[in-house]
Amino acid sequence: MNALAQLGMVSELPRDIQNSAAHFVEDERKDYFIERDGERFAGNHLLIDFWDARNLDDPMRIDETLCEAAVAAGATILHSHFHHFTPNGGVSGVIVLAESHISIHTWPERNYAAVDVFMCGVCDPNLSIPVMQRLFQAGRVEVDAVRRGRVQEKAAQAA
Repeated sequence: MNALAQLGMVSELPRDIQNSAAHFVEDERKDYFIERDGERFAGNHLLIDFWDARNLDDPMRIDETLCEAAVAAGATILHSHFHHFTPNGGVSGVIVLAESHISIHTWPERNYAAVDVFMCGVCDPNLSIPVMQRLFQAGRVEVDAVRRGRVQEKAAQAA
């Protein structure tokens, strides 16, 4: 069974068209791994801590800001979902991107937000930080960057 038929697509088409369509899909696949500084890896993952921050209890504003941050980084938004906790007013949410995700958890009672920005492909997650800082007006921003899915040298040569 070809790849498209497994997905429940084109199963009623003649076999020669199914095979052509499956071959086209396989030729168009991209893994969106990044090659930089002699390394190949899945994506950049930023762990961002906003300390002494403001505006941490409004899920609508946080959703809008994180969507703007995703676009600024060059990402494609697929879906977003945010939850407002009571009584403290914290917000947890995620923006699902074609290139991965942005997630947030806020603690208004501690003036703190923890944000993860993970992106593959040509996106630059660092461009999302100034957009978020505009809303959070944090007194201190700490960023840890991790290259996820590093391809080992032997595996890279075999690929």
